[in-house]
Amino acid sequence: MTRFARITGTGSSLPPRRLSNADMVDLLARRGVETSDEWIVERTGIRARHFADEGVYASDLAADACRQAMSAAGVAAQDVDLIIVATSTPDMVFPSTAAILQHKLGIAGCPVFDVQAVCSGFIYALTVAHSLIATGTASKALVVGSEVFSRILDFNDRTTCVLFGDGAGAVVVEASDRPGILATDIHADGKHSGILCVPGHVSGGAILGDPLLKMDGQAVFKLAVGVLEDTARATLAKAGREAADIDWLIPHQANIRIMQSTARKLKLPMDKVVVTVDQHGNTSAASIPLALDVAVRAGQVKRGDTLMLEGVGGGFTWGSVLLDF
Repeated sequence: MTRFARITGTGSSLPPRRLSNADMVDLLARRGVETSDEWIVERTGIRARHFADEGVYASDLAADACRQAMSAAGVAAQDVDLIIVATSTPDMVFPSTAAILQHKLGIAGCPVFDVQAVCSGFIYALTVAHSLIATGTASKALVVGSEVFSRILDFNDRTTCVLFGDGAGAVVVEASDRPGILATDIHADGKHSGILCVPGHVSGGAILGDPLLKMDGQAVFKLAVGVLEDTARATLAKAGREAADIDWLIPHQANIRIMQSTARKLKLPMDKVVVTVDQHGNTSAASIPLALDVAVRAGQVKRGDTLMLEGVGGGFTWGSVLLDF
């Protein structure tokens, strides 16, 4: 019998500390950096984001999101047989954030690992989970995106620090006898690694290089709008579907202009696009599952809907997943 993989539950977590654009303007002004609500909204569509308090880590946000997802799916901790965490802001160098999360959830014995594809991380992780379920290696998986990007932001650079926020999103993916995930498509091109990166590392107990985020915004925008259309069409072709079959486009929540461009190229109206970037900012690997959970709990996304998930991130990485929810 063919094994399929379906998302059976979703969950999310946002730190309680919410910073509006006005809060960011005040924060940056104390550093002698000028910006405005109008400047941020016009270029990004972002109006607020959440930052984690000191002592709160990616695994903590992930654990909250996972508990919600497991509750929604009716899955007990002892039934989980795979955990994949997508993150660029792990709790520590090693062990994996997935291992730390596994312990916090009271799970033991199953395979766990992190995926590092930056903002495409959840797409990569979901693709891997789908493959492992299809081959019989796993039956009930937790796939999580969790980030604390506030820890790697340069608050002297208004072009980047206003963009990002912290949060987590999680899904339970289970083996099924009927299709759920229909097709996936993932890519990377390392020659573009310098346009979005954190060029620092730990050596001999010291940080070498720069441990704060750097981005060439124009280069990222130009690449993103092209590859997102390409990967969406590739995934549709693999599944034998058309763009008109998409009920909801749930893109990586980086910039409203990129999202609008992608929808336009797929001939989808914006009322078919799930948008949370205005309230959450760019939460990197967390943004897609976080947006999915928000849409599910708001009653937008319903069982039976066809969803296109897609992301693009540092690496340069990109990909998409088409699924029947």
